[in-house]
Amino acid sequence: MHLAFDIFQGIGIAAAIGIRPFLPSLAAGALAAAGVELHFDHTSYGFLQSVPFLLVMVVAAALLVVLDTGTWGRRLHSNPAAAALGLIALVLGALFFAGSLARDHHAAWPGWIGGALCAGVGLAAARPFLSRLRSRLDEAAAAVGLPVISDGSALLVAVLSVLAPPLGVIALLLLVWLLYAGRGRGDVKYAGLRILR
Repeated sequence: MHLAFDIFQGIGIAAAIGIRPFLPSLAAGALAAAGVELHFDHTSYGFLQSVPFLLVMVVAAALLVVLDTGTWGRRLHSNPAAAALGLIALVLGALFFAGSLARDHHAAWPGWIGGALCAGVGLAAARPFLSRLRSRLDEAAAAVGLPVISDGSALLVAVLSVLAPPLGVIALLLLVWLLYAGRGRGDVKYAGLRILR
């Protein structure tokens, strides 16, 4: 049962990190440091709950919000900045999933693969959804609303996945649904454009 819960927890945290990398990492690391349903003590992933790591996450999360609410908002979500953020999310997702497995002395390497995959699902689902929202909102509303939506949902998924690990799987399934629902809308849109030609 411990292994299943560790896997569920890793899935949820990694998926949350895919939505938005730094705030869920900060939340999971802080909960681990406090020993709330998660810890990385006596593993090679102990740095995930260390003060320096948490401080870096605080600064990175604050910087991302500042950039997102300023004139950099649109540039931040286009290449190459988006690619860099995506790579960071994949690495952090892999680290936290692997750490979740290692804390009970299970092999950590599947967490690297699973964490990157779950973070990738979070990325693939959240980016188009947030892009659609951004296109429907005016500049001021997007600058305030989108960071609240993305950071808030990512934080909620991460915390709930730590406190109630099965919710991590539910969050991943919802992200998969969001991903395919978004693609379906895109297909309908392009089919409509082809008809208009």
